[in-house]
Amino acid sequence: MGHSKYIFVTGGVTSSLGKGIISASLAKLLQARGYKVTIQKLDPYINIDPGTLNPYEHGECFVTDDGAETDLDLGHYERFLNILTTQDNNVTTGKVYQTVINKERRGDFLGKTVQIIPHITDEIKRRIKLLGTRHNFDIVITEIGGTVGDIESLPYIEAVRQMKWEKERDIICIHLTFVPYLSTSGELKTKPTQHSVKMLLETGVQPDILVLRTQKPLTDDIRRKVALFCNVAQEAVIESIDVSTIYEVPLLMLKEKLDVIALKKLKLPLREQPMLKQWKDFVNNVKNPEFDVKIALIGKYVELADAYKSIIEATIHAGAVNFCKVQVGLIHSEHIDENNVKELLQPYKGILIAPGFGHRGIDGKIIAARYARENNIPFFGICLGLQCAVIEFARSILHYKDAHSTEMNPTTTHPVIDLMEAQKEIINKGHTMRLGAYSCNIKRKSKTFEAYRKLKISERHRHRYEINNAYLAEFEKAGMIASGINPDTNLVEIIEIPNHKWFVGDQFHPEYKSTVLNPHQLFIRFIKAALME
Repeated sequence: MGHSKYIFVTGGVTSSLGKGIISASLAKLLQARGYKVTIQKLDPYINIDPGTLNPYEHGECFVTDDGAETDLDLGHYERFLNILTTQDNNVTTGKVYQTVINKERRGDFLGKTVQIIPHITDEIKRRIKLLGTRHNFDIVITEIGGTVGDIESLPYIEAVRQMKWEKERDIICIHLTFVPYLSTSGELKTKPTQHSVKMLLETGVQPDILVLRTQKPLTDDIRRKVALFCNVAQEAVIESIDVSTIYEVPLLMLKEKLDVIALKKLKLPLREQPMLKQWKDFVNNVKNPEFDVKIALIGKYVELADAYKSIIEATIHAGAVNFCKVQVGLIHSEHIDENNVKELLQPYKGILIAPGFGHRGIDGKIIAARYARENNIPFFGICLGLQCAVIEFARSILHYKDAHSTEMNPTTTHPVIDLMEAQKEIINKGHTMRLGAYSCNIKRKSKTFEAYRKLKISERHRHRYEINNAYLAEFEKAGMIASGINPDTNLVEIIEIPNHKWFVGDQFHPEYKSTVLNPHQLFIRFIKAALME
């Protein structure tokens, strides 16, 4: 194709309807037809990125290979498409305004009054188009965060309106809304959808396709009614009924012919029929498992499962490979103490200690690591989870009773976890950690090598603290080895206990790279070990 086509996905009625999943599902179908597709998220908040946001505010912060801290929806994009996203795939209002203000300070606007239109909308359009031109994609799907009517989203909707006028044949808009079911009358109600589309029309944007989230099947009468009142073709009213797993949605959208309609409106050929055999096999394994296994996920943000979205999805991927359903029990680390640890963790066949920052809940994580080590229960520590395992080992095996991380205890006499040298002069918090993909050399005789079957890997990082190499010889002599080392900095990336059933911790975030078509090997081995428990 000579130039990129653009599909915008907006939402109405309520948030959290699943714009990201619909976007990823459509992209998957278009990819299966032979198109080069990517997805972009436009986030209306003024933060530059979600890196400094509390997980309770925003859920997980997803990190790309190139070190961008992004919205968790980019995780869905990668898991569905099995391709990498970059910093260009996530645009925030903060980034847009920062760029425009920096230009104004340099005098780039030649003394003109800087306004939302055209300067902010021009920058939004530039970033939308940049993704297609820089990376040579056939189709760029752009998800706009929030719902139509939000003040914060108005510049993005205006940018869409302008682009539709500029390149009408190259752009379509998909609007996702909710059709509630009233049990008292036994009816699906379309009025919220009508009002949502009316609000979108008031901004000058006519949706080309409507996707209706619903608990009950849509009748032909409902489709005709929505089409009539919302100025869309009846075939372009798409049903998105509730399903048991998000990975069914592409198959549902295939049945609804969302990809066919989108290509027709973009004046593009259908090319080959999507086969999706591997995807269908995966969904079948998820829905029809042969076994069950319970895994404890220990963290301090467990009230919001989205804070650990990529980890939970990675366990689903690994479960499908092992033909089992992984039941993840979210356990708050602040609720764990020496007296109740056995009662809380005994029902679980594997223990995963999640990433995090700060001292809150750290004691419970350390106690859980000790329980897994002493009882030979499969253990997986990610980032802070690795650090907790190291602290516990230093206290229990090396008998350094005050061993700790200087993040939690700056005055500890045994700083087995310490601030990275490169971090010691840093003051600002935003985008200043060790971020993105780094290489790691694997020791051949290790459980990690058995998982990867490679001597060199690349994984994504998001941290400031590391294992203090001054203690490494003592750890290895006592039975905890460093099975993965960064070749450039000599930082310890992976630890394990060889005489344990499966006790592995890594400083990186393997969950970021697990996809449907390429589940992460460390998760596969962890779940496999738990099944054998």
